[in-house]
Amino acid sequence: MANVSIADIKALREQLGTGMVDTKKALEEADGDIEKATEILRLKGAKGNAKRADRSTSEGLVTARAHGDRAYILELNCETDFVAKNDKFIALAGGIEEAIVEAGATTLEEALAAPAATKTVAEVINDEAAILGEKVELRRFASLPGEKFSIYLHRTSKDLPPQVGVVLAYSGDDEETARSIAQHISFANPEYLTRDDVPAEVVENERRIVEEISRNEGKPEAALPKIIEGRLGAFFKQVALLDQDYAKDNKLSVAKVASDAGITITGFARFKVGA
Repeated sequence: MANVSIADIKALREQLGTGMVDTKKALEEADGDIEKATEILRLKGAKGNAKRADRSTSEGLVTARAHGDRAYILELNCETDFVAKNDKFIALAGGIEEAIVEAGATTLEEALAAPAATKTVAEVINDEAAILGEKVELRRFASLPGEKFSIYLHRTSKDLPPQVGVVLAYSGDDEETARSIAQHISFANPEYLTRDDVPAEVVENERRIVEEISRNEGKPEAALPKIIEGRLGAFFKQVALLDQDYAKDNKLSVAKVASDAGITITGFARFKVGA
């Protein structure tokens, strides 16, 4: 058995982020050969990946970047907040973001297949999961076209990476208002840009529910159409960004704020870790 030095163990641990005991055992098995020890640790971790396949990944981070006429946002998940704030995990997110942006991916499938050095993003994630000792997955990804973008990343805890991310696509020159609306989105969590974007089946289902509620409340038959439309309006204010009351001044709608600032919002994406 090789006489493994503390310096070798420390160097390999810093490189891979592995535990002290596992690193020492791998180096001893590899007779002190760092490349062979790295392979041993990766193979051991790969076996662990299969065992972790059904585990829940409710922690992680959101990251986003604009490049040319598109912006990209992704959610990378892990099992624990301990790994979420690990430098290796944060670096992994940055690396796969770079690969995805360079590939110009527009779907999650394209993002996972994007080349990252000699591997794909999916293979890089699996390899790093083996080292980190947790299930890691690229849970969501979106690519947004636009003329200009405002990106807002929010930390829900000061010792964790961003947990909420927003990409806002717009045209116009008021960057400050665009950023403020991106912050509004992070808080208000709209699902659609306009009420016209809400699928017809969703609207009809909501109409059926509010009609049933109104009838059960004993509202006069003649008044029902107006009551139903009023309640549908309240529903649109919940789910459609431009209909929402602006977080910084609830006397104004987001549409009014954007119009007054001379900007046109063309799209957005919002991710929250685990949501």
